[in-house]
Amino acid sequence: MSVLSILKNSGLRLSKSERKVSEVILADPEAVIRAPISSIARKAGVSEPTVNRFCRSLDCKGFPDFKVKLAQDLAQGLAQGLPSMTRDVEAGDSTNSLIDKIFESTHASLHTVQSECNNREIDKAAEVLSQARSIVFFGIGASGPVALDAQHKFLRFDIPVIAHTDVMNQRLACTALGEKDVVVCISYTGRTIALTEAAQLAADNGATVIGITTGDSPLAKICSIVLAMEIPEDTDIYTPMTSRIAHLVLIDILATAAALKRGPRFSQHLKQVKEVLRDTRHIKDEYRI
Repeated sequence: MSVLSILKNSGLRLSKSERKVSEVILADPEAVIRAPISSIARKAGVSEPTVNRFCRSLDCKGFPDFKVKLAQDLAQGLAQGLPSMTRDVEAGDSTNSLIDKIFESTHASLHTVQSECNNREIDKAAEVLSQARSIVFFGIGASGPVALDAQHKFLRFDIPVIAHTDVMNQRLACTALGEKDVVVCISYTGRTIALTEAAQLAADNGATVIGITTGDSPLAKICSIVLAMEIPEDTDIYTPMTSRIAHLVLIDILATAAALKRGPRFSQHLKQVKEVLRDTRHIKDEYRI
């Protein structure tokens, strides 16, 4: 039974505080999946631990897990047969409505991810990346473009960097890895068998494996460092959109944080990179009429 169905069940036994949380959720489920736990607690007039207890009473691991299940419930309510790429889009939406919904959904997801970022794990990952002998990014399917974007950003570092989106190449690359190498595996679900196998091969060869994935997933259990991202998006039904954008933002954060950890000397290297690229562009005002 869905979490919404359980909440609408008049026979559900709830304490006075839990009933307040339930009322806030039922009043506007869409707003809940975009809000941090502090916002829900404030609207209900209860504490954040109360909200978490409420979620666990519904067989959820906590508030992030509850939001994922709630988003899946809302996704199931879309018009039958609509090949949507986002849960908010409906069959009769105008272009203006479509634009608003996708932007709003993306903004909300990024806000949720930001509020739940584990700063300590991000700092740990940036430290490892800043000291790596080489960095390899793995992504399959929709995560492939994120891995390629990561390669583009980290190529500015003065160490070997490459992205592999092909399963066979990922496995081959693992054979050359060692203790000073870092592998970053990117997967929203963390359930792709080929990627978890590649992550295990990398770990077995001594490489540090960083996972950008859903917490407590099969991939997360293999990784040395997990940057867990709980985003309410049902990829069993829809093509991942907001999760991919959140992953791209996290890559930006890691690249910037790792560069800062390299210190002032690395800033000089980045200036040299800019100089090398300067001659590839037209002068800004050269063709202005």
